[in-house]
Amino acid sequence: MKFSEFEAGQRYETKSIKLSKEDIIAFAKVYDPQYMHIDEEKAKQGRFGNLIASGMQTMSTSFKLWVETGVYGEHVVAGTGMNNIQFIKPVYPDDELRVVVEVIETVPKRRGNGIVTVQLSTYNQDEVKVFQAELSALIDN
Repeated sequence: MKFSEFEAGQRYETKSIKLSKEDIIAFAKVYDPQYMHIDEEKAKQGRFGNLIASGMQTMSTSFKLWVETGVYGEHVVAGTGMNNIQFIKPVYPDDELRVVVEVIETVPKRRGNGIVTVQLSTYNQDEVKVFQAELSALIDN
């Protein structure tokens, strides 16, 4: 979509994706190699009682699902920021995540483009919110 087509209050829903134990371990080995993400036996003895996905994986998965909707399309120039990032609940192996996206602000810039800020709210298969963040991007007109 072009910048001029965005307005506060628009809502979108993404498809869902299931994170397997293997997905969680593989991501964490590269980007967040802490025991609660890579060592199943030690994680079972920890606070969450099982492996959990890295918050970075939850955030990346949420962003992937949003981008795959195609709403930004060819008009996105670049991300400009993320704010109010909240890892609300742990994500466990075989959780299925989907994202509700709401446009919360549009700020015009020069040449007709502008900054679009959306709130990503990620839910698991039980409709429990596990993640939330505001994402801003520069969008052409």
